[in-house]
Amino acid sequence: MVETSVFRALADPTRRAIFERLTEREMSVGQLKAGFDVTQPAISQHLAALKDAHLVKERRAGRFAYYRVDPQGLAPMLAWLERYRAFWPPRIDRLKDVLREMDR
Repeated sequence: MVETSVFRALADPTRRAIFERLTEREMSVGQLKAGFDVTQPAISQHLAALKDAHLVKERRAGRFAYYRVDPQGLAPMLAWLERYRAFWPPRIDRLKDVLREMDR
């Protein structure tokens, strides 16, 4: 069974946007907030959800926290997608065969 927390975390458009920004570089909550029209506590809540889903990692430096993407967090999603990559091609080929037969 796939880890649903990854999908749940990325289902929110703001969290997806935060995740995308963090793919560029490590950022603090303040740096992330500058790109969004939401409060700092809201950014922190989104980061907590991403962190709980193992999509981001936190690094502490004094009183500041910096966040970066953890690529390993996407592994459950990639495994789930890979299952369907193998699932569809033979079925599509069979559908093509059926459609060819119908055209005759």
